[in-house]
Amino acid sequence: MNNYELYTGLILLLPLAGFITLALTGKRFAPHGAGILATVLLALTTLLSWTVAYGYFFEFGKQGGIYRPCRLMDFEWLPFTDSLSIHIGTTLTPIIAMMLVVIPTVSLLVHLYSIAYMKGEERLGSYFAYLQLFTFSMLGLVMAFNIFQVYFFWELVGVSSFLLIGFYFKLPAAIAAAKKAFIVTRFADLGFLIGILMLGAGAGSFDIEQIISRLTDPGSLYLASFTNGSFLGFSTLTWALLLVFAGGAGKSAIFPLHVWLPDAMEGPTPVSALIHAATMVVAGVFLVARLFPVYAISAPAALEMIAILSAFTALFAAVIACTQTDLKKVLAYSTISQIAYMLLALGVAGWGKETAEGYTASMFHLFTHAFFKAALFLCAGVIIHLVHSGRLEDMGGLRKSLPVTHIAFLLAALSISGFPFLSGFFSKEAILAAAWVHHPVLYTVALVTSGLTAFYMFRIYFLVFFNKKAKEVKAHEPWQMALPLIVLTIGSVLAGYIPFGELVSADGIPFKLHVSILSSILPVSAALIGMLTAALFYATHNNRPAVVAKSLGSFYQWAYHKFYIDTVYLFFAKQVMDKGFGGMFSFIDTHIIQASLNGLSDGTYSFSLLIKRMQSGRIQTYGFFFLGGILLMAILLIIQYI
Repeated sequence: MNNYELYTGLILLLPLAGFITLALTGKRFAPHGAGILATVLLALTTLLSWTVAYGYFFEFGKQGGIYRPCRLMDFEWLPFTDSLSIHIGTTLTPIIAMMLVVIPTVSLLVHLYSIAYMKGEERLGSYFAYLQLFTFSMLGLVMAFNIFQVYFFWELVGVSSFLLIGFYFKLPAAIAAAKKAFIVTRFADLGFLIGILMLGAGAGSFDIEQIISRLTDPGSLYLASFTNGSFLGFSTLTWALLLVFAGGAGKSAIFPLHVWLPDAMEGPTPVSALIHAATMVVAGVFLVARLFPVYAISAPAALEMIAILSAFTALFAAVIACTQTDLKKVLAYSTISQIAYMLLALGVAGWGKETAEGYTASMFHLFTHAFFKAALFLCAGVIIHLVHSGRLEDMGGLRKSLPVTHIAFLLAALSISGFPFLSGFFSKEAILAAAWVHHPVLYTVALVTSGLTAFYMFRIYFLVFFNKKAKEVKAHEPWQMALPLIVLTIGSVLAGYIPFGELVSADGIPFKLHVSILSSILPVSAALIGMLTAALFYATHNNRPAVVAKSLGSFYQWAYHKFYIDTVYLFFAKQVMDKGFGGMFSFIDTHIIQASLNGLSDGTYSFSLLIKRMQSGRIQTYGFFFLGGILLMAILLIIQYI
């Protein structure tokens, strides 16, 4: 175990060292030097992460046939009382080991891809430094065993995403997107902070394993006191967990906190791949999964609300994705929908054997999604590099120009659509099976969303690679960009064949995920209908899309304008917050506080003018005041005795 303690420390220290080195000396590196250094450090981090994950699953993680938490490093950071202190360190559980495979692998491929994609850009040292900070933050977040340590790295993820989204800081749109992401997630993180304070106070500890132990034991005094009080029909514990989920909803862009994610496309495309595939947006899913025993055993009402909100978000985002005309924004709404899919699976999961499949299905989809979504975004980067535009109307007929990108995009699109025997098929089938067991209505929403996913993915596939006459010019696909696409495509095809249930489950007990041919008929049919409809509308240039859009009338316009949620937020920010509350506070500040202070200073100044003659330095004046004072005292004494 000592070697693994060293490995987990190095997993954090290597990207941190890369960030510090590049942040301080990045300008001194040759054009490719910063990228090469960062990539080498990430390659070492990935190797160590895979080693630790393998060791956990196949050497020391299983005890008595059950995968149990293994704490590797533990340091006391802030002692408060004899019984309450904050410790920091690293720990391993099945989902942490799984994330140690996903995060550095995708980050490494993004680093390699960026060497070619960002060629010729300014501030490459800063760019790769931010990538290193982002990776360090996510690895620190997932390996934390203390919920305050999670919060610390949670905020670091927010800072690094702000820096990456706003990398092109000379573009107003990029700065606006970075600020939007930062501000929206800050509102969510306020709820997260209140939630973890409530959990820490209620459980008497900030240690995640102790929180789970104390708040899932039916005989626990902590649980009894935490569930006694109620507000609006929910126990205090349920409210605490909902506030924790609010933080996750912000990071994972769940309605109504989804508005920052599409705008985050203003950052470099490799950043979009990293944020969407394996890091920031899955942090909310990971957070709920990390505390899942408390949700499932002690606060099922919170899980019910998560399931309903996530089902709505999945369908809502899928509908918007069908109407967008920017390639990266379609993929962004796809991410919102898929993340909501994962949370829906967690929401319908329970603690018993019959209902626990949703937990494993959620984590399985997180795993497979990392491959096909990263592949889709990196393909988008190659396409945008070629046409110098992200608009779908500027694309078309690119299948011969970009052969590697074409095959990678096709297989990744098939995988996310749930095409049989690709990785996305297995994880989506597991989610739909779990939803069916829980509630037919949620299953129906998930099924419709699955069909819409196939439609919008093949809509952009045909608009990019077909629709127009094939271009004969063969574009250059550098090996630094082609290799990550090939690796991710292989993952998109084969990742579903991993016996995931035998490695990751809610209670650590291995089990097998089963895919039923009978239950697959509807999902596969929905996916095929979506693909064929997209082919009918977009494989060749025709007026069918315009006719259907016109027939849908205002609904299509509402979907195209994202149901005006951004407009509502903008109105609230400018009219209510700025002009309303801002105007009121400005009036109070100007006419009450500032006026009072100005009046006090003016009165003091006037009084000083009045009395300054008493200290004029003239002997005659002092004599006059002296004699006047004696005369006044004499008069007062006479009056007193009369």
